[in-house]
Amino acid sequence: MSIEIFEALRSLEKERGISMDFMIEKINKAIVTACKNNYGGNEDVIVNFDEEAGTFEVNLLKTVVDEVENPGKEISLKDALNIKKSATLGDQIGIALDTKQFGHIAAQTARNIIRQGIKDGEKNQITQEFQNKQNTIVIATVERIDEKSGAFTLKIGKAETTLPQSEQIGNENVKEGDHIKVYLSEVKPTEKGPRIMISRTHPNFLAKLFENEVPEIADGTVQIKAIAREAGSRSKVALLSHNPNVDPIGSCIGTKGSRINAIIKEIGGEKIDLIEYNEAPDKFIAASLAPAKVSRVEFDEETPNSCLVVVPDNQLSLSIGNHGQNVRLAAKLTDHKIDIHPESNIFKKTNLS
Repeated sequence: MSIEIFEALRSLEKERGISMDFMIEKINKAIVTACKNNYGGNEDVIVNFDEEAGTFEVNLLKTVVDEVENPGKEISLKDALNIKKSATLGDQIGIALDTKQFGHIAAQTARNIIRQGIKDGEKNQITQEFQNKQNTIVIATVERIDEKSGAFTLKIGKAETTLPQSEQIGNENVKEGDHIKVYLSEVKPTEKGPRIMISRTHPNFLAKLFENEVPEIADGTVQIKAIAREAGSRSKVALLSHNPNVDPIGSCIGTKGSRINAIIKEIGGEKIDLIEYNEAPDKFIAASLAPAKVSRVEFDEETPNSCLVVVPDNQLSLSIGNHGQNVRLAAKLTDHKIDIHPESNIFKKTNLS
């Protein structure tokens, strides 16, 4: 019987990838539970597994007493001496058990715990697999689309998770059976298995697309310093080159726009402004308002992270953008509150003063 158990464990490890050590721990727990249920609550059990010999032994510890009141936990001195000649009152004696004698209830308990152990092992496997993929892009299959909520039920490997509408890029033409890319932002272990948090709107989704598409970003030559994103509409990406001979914006655009176009296609036509990062805040803020041209940037020392930006009159609308989107994204990108004024307005104030 012991040999059969080890063969079953090896088969389980080979077919399902659940380690023998993990299952031996579960079997140990099952035996302790079975003993507790059948020997008066006694859970003082020593279980020895010998994989090389293909055997395991179960010894139930009982206390040597004058008069036995709980047979499950106690043994008389007379019986103890038959097992160990040097036994004395108060000693604990190991009684070798035949697991076949546990009875139906004990066997059922053991089976349930072992079965649960297999499920736990598979959950642990899936959790570990996805924790290794955290902060990366994975390919998912669209299993179902909820007509009411718009949520996608996705299959990623052996796991199933949900992409809510709030994490989707608007107006995407996605059908059941399609394969889509998602950003795996977080994995939380739960009793029901790993809870996988995914997104297509997360700024890091865009960052990983650039990393996958642009070798200079993948190898660290070009660094993404910041991203401001309104998914499905427009994004601004700040880039820094660590090699003076490498143009960060040109690297991301690629030959005839091949790299940037592949990324834009993946995110449903979302517009992307590529900004060259600058350590000087005024120059970085001016660049962040592209495609608008900026005359100057002024800072107020009494108000940190706040600035006044002056633009030519004909650049005012462009710098603010449709519904304020351009200046809003620039503010997120630079982490500054940006107050835009046309040159004529500043000129009038100067003359009045």
